[in-house]
This record gives sequence, C-alpha cells and structure tokens, in this order.
Amino acid sequence: MLADSKDTYLEALNPAQRRAVEHGVGPHGTIGAPLLVIAGAGSGKTNTLAHRVAHLIVSGADPRRILLMTFSRRAAAEMTKRVERIARRVLGDNAGVMTDALTWSGTFHGIGARLLREYSERIGLDPAFTIHDREDSADLINLVRHDLGFSKTESRFPTKGTCLSIYSRCVNSETPIEGVLGTFYPWCSGWASELKRLFAAYVDAKQQQNVLDYDDLLLYWAQMVTDAALADEIGGRFDHVMVDEYQDTNRLQSSILLALKPGGSGLTVVGDDAQSIYSFRAATVRNILDFPDQFTPRAEIITLDRNYRSTEPILSAANGVIALAKERFTKNLWTERTSSRKPQLAAVRDEADQARYIVEQVLANREEGALLKHQAVLFRTSSHSGPLEIELTRRNIPFVKFGGLKFLDAAHVKDMLALLRFVENPRDRVAGFRILHLLPGVGPSSAQRVLDRMAETADPIAALCTLPSPPRAGEDWKGFVRAIENLRYSEWPADIERARLWYEPHLDRIHEDAEVRRADLVQLEQIASGYPSRERFLTELTLDPPDATSDQAGPPLLDEDYLILSTIHSAKGQEWKSVFVLNVVDGCMPSDLGAGTSAELEEERRLLYVAMTRAKDDLHLILPQRFFVHGQSAKGDRHMYASRTRFIPERLVPLFERTVWPIARPATTGPAGRAAPVDIRAKMRGMWR
Repeated sequence: MLADSKDTYLEALNPAQRRAVEHGVGPHGTIGAPLLVIAGAGSGKTNTLAHRVAHLIVSGADPRRILLMTFSRRAAAEMTKRVERIARRVLGDNAGVMTDALTWSGTFHGIGARLLREYSERIGLDPAFTIHDREDSADLINLVRHDLGFSKTESRFPTKGTCLSIYSRCVNSETPIEGVLGTFYPWCSGWASELKRLFAAYVDAKQQQNVLDYDDLLLYWAQMVTDAALADEIGGRFDHVMVDEYQDTNRLQSSILLALKPGGSGLTVVGDDAQSIYSFRAATVRNILDFPDQFTPRAEIITLDRNYRSTEPILSAANGVIALAKERFTKNLWTERTSSRKPQLAAVRDEADQARYIVEQVLANREEGALLKHQAVLFRTSSHSGPLEIELTRRNIPFVKFGGLKFLDAAHVKDMLALLRFVENPRDRVAGFRILHLLPGVGPSSAQRVLDRMAETADPIAALCTLPSPPRAGEDWKGFVRAIENLRYSEWPADIERARLWYEPHLDRIHEDAEVRRADLVQLEQIASGYPSRERFLTELTLDPPDATSDQAGPPLLDEDYLILSTIHSAKGQEWKSVFVLNVVDGCMPSDLGAGTSAELEEERRLLYVAMTRAKDDLHLILPQRFFVHGQSAKGDRHMYASRTRFIPERLVPLFERTVWPIARPATTGPAGRAAPVDIRAKMRGMWR
C-alpha cells in the first residue's frame, strides 16, 4: 500500500532542487544524460542527492544497480538512511526492502577495495591482501629507503613522510615525478632518479608482502578499467553512478569515473567549485570545472543557489569575496533570512587582543542564550589558535579542537590492529615488526631474522611456531607464538578479545595511562562486533577510522558545553550560529606558503569563502595589526605587521561593519597620555578608617 503520492513527497523541494531530482528520470527509472549539480553552501545538497536516489528507486530503478560514492562511510550510511525515509513516504513498508538493496554505497576507496577483491583473480591480485594506512605505508617506505642505502647519503635524503607524500601525489594527480618535484617539492628535485628507484622498490615490497596502500585502491582500480572489456563489464553493472563532493576528487578518481561511464549516461556529480580546498591531497578544481565538456552533448548544469543557513548580509559578503575568483560557475547565494547585522571586520592590536576579543564575544553570546558548542573559531593553520587556547584555558572556558589524530593513529590501537593484520597476512612486514618490537628482548635485528625466516616458507605462521626463541625473549616469546597460533584458527569476532587479552600485559608495561587506553581497546572490540569478518573489519576501519579518544582531545569529560576550535579544512560541511575567523590578514590568509601561484591564491580565496559560509547568524573576521609568524619562510620566526586580506578589497568593505577593539574608554591620564597612577597604599589605609 502506498503511503503518499509521488508529487507530494517532492513538494518540499525548491524548484532547482526538484529539477535536479527529476533530471532524466522517467518510468522504470529511465537512464538520463550526464548531470552536474552545482550546490552552493547551505543549499540542501545532501537532501537533494538523497531525494534523487529515492526518486530513482520509486520510479522503478533497481537499487542494486545504483553506485553512490561519498567521501566518508558515515556520509554514505547517513545518505542511505535519508533515502529510506524519503522512499518510505511513497512505498510504505516496502521501502526498507528496496533501500537494503542499495549495497553499492560508500567511499571511492571502499568501493575500490571491494571491486579489487571481487576481480582479484582476473587482475593477478591475491584477494587476501591487507591495506596499510598512511603511517604503515611510511614505515614500509622507510624500510625500503634504508635497504637501498638512502638513509646514509652524504646530503640529507627526503624523510619517509616526504617520500610517501611525493609518491602519493604522483599517483593521485597522474603526474610524472619530475613535474611533482618541480612544482611541490623543489628542494627534492636533485633526488629524482633515487626516488624513482625507491618507489619501484616500494612497489615490489608491497607486492611481495601482499599489501596495498591507500593510493593503490584507486591506482589498481584505475588500471583495471584501462582494459576495455573490464571497464565495460564494471560500468555495465550500474545504471546510475552518483558522486558527492566532486570538487574534492583527484585526477585518478576522475579517470575511474570517466572509464566507467565514458558517454556520461546515468552519471550525476554534485559539488561546488567555490568549496574546492583540498589541493594538498591532490584534489583539483579542474575536475568539476571541466566536467560538462567531457561529454557530447554537454552535461546539463543545475545550480542550487538558495541558502538555508546564513543571513542575507553574511551571504552578500561571501558572494562578494567569491565573485572576484578568476574562474568559477556563476552562482550568487540568496536567502529569505533577513537581518540588520552585517558581518564584523574587527581590527585588534595583536594576537593577544584577538584572543581576548573572541572570549568577550563568546561569553556575551552565552549570556544571551547561545551555547558554547553553537559557536566556532576557525583558522587557516592549526598553530594560529595557540594564543587563543592559552586565553581559554586561563579563563576556564572548555573547548574542543578538531584536526588531530585519528583513532588508528593511537599507538595502542595500532598495536592491536597490527596483531590482527599480521595473523591475516603474515607476510606484512610492517605489522610484523610492530608486534615483534612489543616483546621484551626482541630488537630490530632479531625481528628482521624472524621475518626473513617466515618469508622463506609457504606457511609463514607454521615457520614462526618452529623458530627458536630469541635469546632474551623468554616466556614472552612462547606466549606470543601461542597467541598467533590460536588467533589463526579462532572465530570472528571472538579473536579480537583473545588479541586484547594477549596485548594487555604489554599495554600495562609500555604506557603509564594504560587504564585510559584499555577503554579504547574495549571500544575497538565493540566496533569489531559490527563486522562480519576480520578482513572486512581491517579493511573498512583502515579506510574510514573513527575519531581518537585518549590520544586526541575530545569533548571535555566534565563539561557538557564547549567552544569549537577548528581548521577551516576540518570545518567544511559544518555550521554554527556564530563563527570567528582568526588572522584574516595577508600572510595568514592567504598564507605566505599559499601565495606562490595563481591557482594557490584562488584556493586561498575559496578557503575564506568556506569559512564565511559556515556562519548562520553572526560572523566575525578578525584582523590583528601585528601577529607572530612561525617559520613560514627563510626569515624564520618573526613578528609581522599586517594588512587586511587582499580578498576583501576596499570596494567590498561596505558589506561589513568595521570594529576597532578594544573600544577606547575615557580615562584620567598623566604625563605622555598614560593613565594616572593609583595610590594603592592610600586605599589600603583608608579601609580601616
């Protein structure tokens, strides 16, 4: 029985949203021409995309033949829930059955991992591969770097982190190493031939150990669809392919998408070129700017420009900033939310006054009923918030800072996952080294010998069980071997409890705050229970880790309310009632390091735009006249005198209200304009008279 009519459930959409939802959709889920949805900040992008998926299903499209790719697994899960809620209004109780079949919903990397396992035999890949996160990949590249002798060169060879970053950018941007070095790592240009050798050896090491790194999930997928037959087969599995946040994709992801749907049939991408701010991850704004002309006829463009978040004065100022961009899709956000309050351009003397200004405004907002957590302070770089953090601590104002470690980066969690990964794939040397180093008396040389012996045999775990104990390992070695042998054959998820019981004595020995960290391991067990197998758990947790607990500052335990501090990059997609943006001055925004090329400057402009469009009711751009620069150039640490950011030229200033803080107060002055001294001793004497 139908719960609602098709027309009724679309009535909540505005005209542009409805055009996007209904594009190319006819009876039986007709497959339409390619579509680009330019979704401005706060324009209901997620709601529109969820309605489009639901509308396809309601119109007869097979949900098993819909591929939906987002940039986090949580976003994909939330999208699926929204689709079910929308579809239920038309399909009633049948909606759950239909949306349960929406099984191809996830991240680019997650979908890639799934397809690689499915097609592994046809592309020469062992389906039992494990996946390294960034830290593990850096450790492996460091082992290779050391084996090649590059760690002992006369002049300093790039660090493991730099090497991995160069490798990753080459892969994701599909750019030769010489181009990457010349543009992004000019100080490494002299090492091009050595880096090529390193990367070739790194690839060999990964293949020998049957591991893939994060970039391989896209690279192998992209290579797989260069085979025309495979590309047709995989692309033919999906009638509709939808991509969210398309402005954040890199060249490799674009190549995959165009290989799956070269004609664009059934392809929908959603994004906003004005919010493309992740070039440091090799994302390129060119993907979304060039998308319409990839197809013949040209892809249709539908613009969502009605904003449901911010007031009209805030949008006017944000529109003014982004209108000066050199290249963009024309879009001016508008809203029905009127207000007489313009965004503030607040001039302060220095960073100390900047911190005091924010605290005064935040507390005033709180007195008027605004929770601290409904207010946020945003900054270009994490280090910019230092003086503010000190002032907040001094004033006993709780805060949370976003942009720190992930759950997988916590040492004790990595230890547990390394143990599980080593059992899953005993040829994984990075996991093996990490676990062996936990054992007292086992150093790098002993660990190397153990792993070498294991690598020589067809059954590495059987070989481990027959190896003699390293001289100083004693009973710990025997317990380790028993644990590996038991975990090899135990059932999931019971084996994660066995792993924890083996690891806990080492946790107590290594970490002073073992009890706090033990809570993380219990949380890890709870997370694991939601996965059908160890392989799925290790894969998906690596690709989309939850936030850290004990190794990352989280919500204060004793405070239910707290101020939000965040980098602008981490704030994308969020919104708050009041937003304060630090250091809106040249040298910080744009940063000294981000003002080299026209493309870099344009991304810095988009960063400011993203920061401004996070505010719902109240926006403060703060301009310290003097600020401290920490090592951003050859001049090292220094104080700088600043001018208002070039992204707000004089002609845009009328869109703001200018404030000078602190506001001067009448005072009795002495010589040279200084306040007259106060005779404290006379006051003290007067207390007793």
